[in-house]
Amino acid sequence: MAYASPLPDLQADQAAPLPRAFAWTVFALTFGLLISDYMSRQVLNAVFPLLKLEWQLSDARLGLLSGIVALMVGLLTFPLSLLADRWGRVKSLVLMAALWSLATLGCALARDYQQMFVARFLVGVGEAAYGSVGIAVVLSVFPRNMRATLSGAFMAGGMFGSVLGMALGGAIAAQVGWRWAFAAMALFGLVLAAVYPLVVRPARMGRAGARAAAAARPPLAHLFRGRALRAAYVGSGLQLFAGGACIVWMPSFLNRYYGLDAGRAGAGAAVLVLAAGAGMILCGMLSDRMARVQPVRKVSLAAAYGLASAVLLGSGLLLPPGVLQLALIGCGMFFAAGASGPAGAMVANLTPDSMHGTAFATLTLANNLIGLAPGPFITGALADRLGLGHAFLVAPLASLAAACVFLHARRFYESEAIAQGGAA
Repeated sequence: MAYASPLPDLQADQAAPLPRAFAWTVFALTFGLLISDYMSRQVLNAVFPLLKLEWQLSDARLGLLSGIVALMVGLLTFPLSLLADRWGRVKSLVLMAALWSLATLGCALARDYQQMFVARFLVGVGEAAYGSVGIAVVLSVFPRNMRATLSGAFMAGGMFGSVLGMALGGAIAAQVGWRWAFAAMALFGLVLAAVYPLVVRPARMGRAGARAAAAARPPLAHLFRGRALRAAYVGSGLQLFAGGACIVWMPSFLNRYYGLDAGRAGAGAAVLVLAAGAGMILCGMLSDRMARVQPVRKVSLAAAYGLASAVLLGSGLLLPPGVLQLALIGCGMFFAAGASGPAGAMVANLTPDSMHGTAFATLTLANNLIGLAPGPFITGALADRLGLGHAFLVAPLASLAAACVFLHARRFYESEAIAQGGAA
């Protein structure tokens, strides 16, 4: 069976539809590299205690080793994605993966803090645009009516990669030392980076590859044209404000309110992170299924996910510690991440295909500036004044705001998607 092209403005004289097996192979390899991306990024957290002891580092210096990666991703996502849209997405992905993998190997070989800092800087440079360009490649080989599923599933790779990086990194470091933890992550990335261009060749991608190479580049104004598109950026960011705050502070919440030690609190938080990852996938699948007849339903569902996460998180946080509280928080995190799929589909359907890498970079930027960066910070600042339990109540408020933004987008989505040149 073959997939019809997701590009609505291509004519019948172009290449044949892509085979199903090849499309899913592209997804699997691109998804695998995203997991490698986050494993290389998060393995550092698992070896913090060992680095602190061996090099006598302060917590501030340790935090900087993690923060430099996020800083480079934030600063370089947009320009590198724009460059990839013009230079070639497949070539760009391979170069990025090779860079972050070699930089992670450099972490394993670092002899002092300064060398480790430089290596982590390069990890951030390599990872900066991978997520946005990777999802653009994936969407280019699948039908339009799978975009919410694929967007959610692809973004969930970051969640799974983070859990794997910390879990495997910690296990390897405990057995053979922290250097081998970095080396194992580097080897995984290098193997995938070597295989990727042998399988995912533009010539084999047929119409999608030809389109990406030959299309005229629309003005950057297309990245912000339309109220529904701007609302998709804002709504996605607000939902990740809630999800990001919960993910970062949940180990501390379990430690303070449930009396769990650091190891058990981290394991409990990892389960909730996996719930968020499952929400990205399953809510995206539901959005695509429900939107087959009425495409605007994906926007309605994004709003519904925001409302559900607000109610569940708020109800859970108002309860005393116990199984019911954790169950409600887990369900709330499931839906808090659920809007990622439909929001990604909205961005893809409301922007030109040749600009998808840059469009998803803009979405990534919004997710970080509106959600993932301020969410943990504001929650922590409120926790200093009110206590963490009360500070967490800002998360359901952000989800409620996201629901309102998506409801606003619903008024304009269908007409703007059709005006863009394809099905909504």
